Amino acid sequence: MPDDVYAACCPCRDMLDLLANKWSALALGALEDGPRRFGSLRTRLEGISPKVLTVTLRKLEEHGLVTREVFAEVPLRVEYELTPLGRDACAPLAHLRTWVESNIHRFPAAA
Repeated sequence: MPDDVYAACCPCRDMLDLLANKWSALALGALEDGPRRFGSLRTRLEGISPKVLTVTLRKLEEHGLVTREVFAEVPLRVEYELTPLGRDACAPLAHLRTWVESNIHRFPAAA
């Protein structure tokens, strides 16, 4: 039986839920230009708390969209980078971000 995101038991729903989350979508977009450290991501994603960023990055890593690399340096350095699957997810998310930015004036709540 093919996957059907409308079916209650479809495993696609977990991924859809993750990608539809604003912080996940923005974190993936922030990583499009290459690896970033936690602090750099936090600066780029204005308004995100350290806790929410940590949870978001863990979920993205668990789902195979992001890798986390720890460098044995003093101080410890950790970088996050998109996987090939994460790069593939960035294209439709970029279209969605662009569409929202281009049409924000059309939304009643934005007026």
